[in-house]
Amino acid sequence: MAKVTESMSNRFRNSPDTHLLHVATLGRIVGLKGDMKLNLHTDFPEQFVKNATFITDKGVEIKILSYSPERELVRLAGFETPESAKTMTNTRLFTTPEATRERCALGKEEFFWFDFIGLEVREGEIRLGTVQEIERIGPLDYLLVTTDPSLVSKGLSATFLIPYIDRFIERSDIESKRIYVSGGLDLLEAS
Repeated sequence: MAKVTESMSNRFRNSPDTHLLHVATLGRIVGLKGDMKLNLHTDFPEQFVKNATFITDKGVEIKILSYSPERELVRLAGFETPESAKTMTNTRLFTTPEATRERCALGKEEFFWFDFIGLEVREGEIRLGTVQEIERIGPLDYLLVTTDPSLVSKGLSATFLIPYIDRFIERSDIESKRIYVSGGLDLLEAS
């Protein structure tokens, strides 16, 4: 089965621009050189390299001076003192899908979460709905599906979750913009 790889969590919430992806949040100050804890919201820490740029939740572009993945610490250009870095605490960092594709390598049969948003979910000949979002609950990813209006009119739930595991996902076809599932109608009826 293909793997859906997170590029962000809650991708557009509190974004300064609706096409930006939330990839990290800056945390507390560590040390005397302005290092900050980097709380990742991505499966791709390798994108935090020297000179990489990100957009803050205030719409300001910032540049990475250094990143230590072992310690999860980052230093930003222009914020090299504890006093200046402290002003960035709790700032969310965003990037674009295009920058994510450039910086992050996918394995065979892997997809970014944002590639799945809007895909049609089908079980046999039945159109169950479209993928609204992907939620990570514990170790599993779930497709949050907006139910097709024809099924909602029959009294079924307006949204439902499908675990992204072999038992339910038959195949994902990004080119045709469809995900084929098995047992999805049962999940919808149980919602």
